[in-house]
Amino acid sequence: MTGWVSSPKMADRHPEWMDILCTSLRSETWSDTLNPIVQKILNNVQLEEEDGVALFNEPNLFELGKLALFHKQAMFGEKAYFNSNVHINQTNICVLACRFCAFRRGPKADDAYALTIENYLEELAKFSPYVNEVHSVGGLHPEWTVEHYCQLFQRIRSEHPHISIKALTAVEVKHLAQLSNLSIKETLVQLKNAGLTSLPGGGAEILDDEVRAVICNGKESSQEYIDIHQSAHEIGLPSNCTMLFGTIESTLQRVQHMLKLRDLASQTHGFQCFVPYPFLPDSTRLPMAQLSTGQEILRVIAVSRILLDSIPHIKAYRMNIGDELAELALQFGADDIDGTVQQESIMHLAGSTAPLSHDLKQLSKLVKSAGCVPVKRNTVYTEFEAYVPPEPIKRLPMA
Repeated sequence: MTGWVSSPKMADRHPEWMDILCTSLRSETWSDTLNPIVQKILNNVQLEEEDGVALFNEPNLFELGKLALFHKQAMFGEKAYFNSNVHINQTNICVLACRFCAFRRGPKADDAYALTIENYLEELAKFSPYVNEVHSVGGLHPEWTVEHYCQLFQRIRSEHPHISIKALTAVEVKHLAQLSNLSIKETLVQLKNAGLTSLPGGGAEILDDEVRAVICNGKESSQEYIDIHQSAHEIGLPSNCTMLFGTIESTLQRVQHMLKLRDLASQTHGFQCFVPYPFLPDSTRLPMAQLSTGQEILRVIAVSRILLDSIPHIKAYRMNIGDELAELALQFGADDIDGTVQQESIMHLAGSTAPLSHDLKQLSKLVKSAGCVPVKRNTVYTEFEAYVPPEPIKRLPMA
């Protein structure tokens, strides 16, 4: 990749972004409801729970979006990021049965599967010429230990050295550690040494144990999620972080979730991207949950950008929210739209209809339609290049 580089901590943020933001904020007149929050930002006072709740309750969505957009533009200008990636979900067999999950299968289910290492590599080989990242998460297989994943990652690194490996959620790491009789840190060190590049951050859901007891009973606790990512950051393994919203959580619980992530990011500088995504209820077992509206999705993205000053990037995860809303989200504080995602199972089984046939040219068109500049990145937000789509092939006129 030719272009420019950044540190993992800055992840391409402008070093003087706070000064730029303050200049933009002073150029506007703000409503009575948002002005107290703007004044806190101008005075370098960190926003807290009551401010987050106030942002969620702000009646003027477009003014909220403007505040989030100013944050995004101060950090990244008009740039919007994506990469070339493929999702390979290694197994849908899982020892848990989270109520929101449409992907999980028991080992005796007719459509249960578990890719062997050879199966996995055969699948990856189909996409290897076109991608620079493989994203792998899956069920908690009852027999696969850390040794299995180390062998897999070593083979990927050997046969596809240009591909970075973003894999394993926090609960998968916990499961591997338990099966392998290792500590969390020992497990992560072995995985990193085998070739793991970063953790994708999935499985955070809502970091409130009362909510988790209903929607994902048996998964890691809120504190375990934080501790596992802290351990990853401490050994130099960066990660993303996520939030599943629209199940049974309250506004306050959403805010508390974000602030827990912000606090860890302030300490370790290891979270590089926050990925909020709405619950997709098809084929799941949470009848009390509601499908978030487009306005609610944009509000969550905007509040995320304003609150999470220690996490560089906010992703409009188009595999979940679709291309049209992802494009609009780039004007509500998001700066990243993930990647080409040649195939994906988990979100689509839950009801996503986002297309899987995107190439870089189509992604750049989406970014430009949002008024942004398309930038191709690597997995860990340290290497970048402005993406210029290839010239169309000129066809000779017919005789």
